[in-house]
Amino acid sequence: MRRFPAVVAAATLMMMVPAAPMAVAQQEEPPSMAFPPPLEPGFPVPQGTAPDTEYHNATACIGSLNQGVDLKNKPWGQMQLRFDELHKFATGKDVLVGVIDTGVKQHPYFQGRVKGGGDYVITAHNGLEDCDGHGTEVAGIIAAKPPAEIGFKGIAPDASILSIRQSSTNYKGKRPTPSNPNGETTAGTIDTLAQAIVHAANQGVKVLNMSVDSCRPAAAGPITPSEKNLQAALRYAYEVKDVVLVASAGNSGENSCTDATNGTDPNRPLNLVTPPWFSEYVISVAAMTRTGDPAEFSVQGPWVTVAAPGTEIISLDPAGNSEGLANMQVLSNGNKTAIQGTSFAAPYVAGLAALIRERFKDLDAKQVRKRIEVTSSHPAAPGGRDNLVGHGMINPIGALTAMIPSEQDIPADKALDVKIDLPPPVVKDWTPMRVALIGSGAGLLVLLVTLFVVHTVRRNRRGGLEPRGSA
Repeated sequence: MRRFPAVVAAATLMMMVPAAPMAVAQQEEPPSMAFPPPLEPGFPVPQGTAPDTEYHNATACIGSLNQGVDLKNKPWGQMQLRFDELHKFATGKDVLVGVIDTGVKQHPYFQGRVKGGGDYVITAHNGLEDCDGHGTEVAGIIAAKPPAEIGFKGIAPDASILSIRQSSTNYKGKRPTPSNPNGETTAGTIDTLAQAIVHAANQGVKVLNMSVDSCRPAAAGPITPSEKNLQAALRYAYEVKDVVLVASAGNSGENSCTDATNGTDPNRPLNLVTPPWFSEYVISVAAMTRTGDPAEFSVQGPWVTVAAPGTEIISLDPAGNSEGLANMQVLSNGNKTAIQGTSFAAPYVAGLAALIRERFKDLDAKQVRKRIEVTSSHPAAPGGRDNLVGHGMINPIGALTAMIPSEQDIPADKALDVKIDLPPPVVKDWTPMRVALIGSGAGLLVLLVTLFVVHTVRRNRRGGLEPRGSA
């Protein structure tokens, strides 16, 4: 997941509540920030297609480990989502998927289906340079189509990619901030993300993947002007241009998101992640492991919509001189680690949306979203949704084959006020049993008395007889 600088905002003021003499003043609990305030009608849509400052390549671009590792096996996520059966129904053909990220290189496994859509770092590169490697890996999960002998492939291997480079940690430029008025910062802000969303929507994308999150403390204050710009851009793309919007849910340990649980109260998250915060428009994707558990780094929140594979990722090698695959990344300290993150769960869902848009051409963005939610493997939670995995792990086969009643104008079932008429309690009548027991007891008593009398008479008779003598 690419990171933006934390949003700087005024701290929330605590209201002092009058109390009785000698009592300690109490603080009013701040309002819940689980959901953003609605955007006022007529709020302007952000515009812009150029970098916000002049950037230069401050750090060497990503390279390849080039270890010759055989990566022909299928990744677990691909087997979990049943790609072999899935592509009998759709492959994403003729669907344009936008990728706002660090750029996408023209890897041969895309087979020429990547085109530049803009660049907010270096205009001349038009989104087709990936100095960081992130965007190429994300796009590979969506639309890569390697030779048949290689197991890995994208979830929508015939989809087309529109690449817009909006961020980079290896490019820096002077962009004054209150905390850093003269220093250099990396490329990518919430404002340029908002502009990139509008720019992508205006170029005809049907699905837009945004594995580019910003995380900031909820206590930092109410919604900011930049966040409002982002909200306006998302509303425009979703409601006006009919784009399915997909974003990563966020990773703990990045920016100010230090706790994946995001607080103990699900209605009062400690940190806000954007774009996912604007869940009215965005499908936010959590990361799952091969064991079926939520990844420990996947940030929870009321904005989480669904989940997808986000660990042990295999995708395209993003290095400029490589034509193969990658399953490892090198950290800043030189350590190697598996590719993982909600950044790589999101493109699975973006690719699924592309498959749905190919197979069900008449569905709008809201219906595509509904189909993904309804067919997911729901967690055991009220309403079939929780803050860890949303509506659950996506089920692509189900999403492409299920009959959704609302799409057929069949109204949802209404709750019925049915009074349960239970039968009266069974009262056991013990009278027959009592009569039987009494009768049996009386009979037994008569029998015992009779036997006693007979026995006594016989004994008395034997005792009274005289013995016979001889004549």
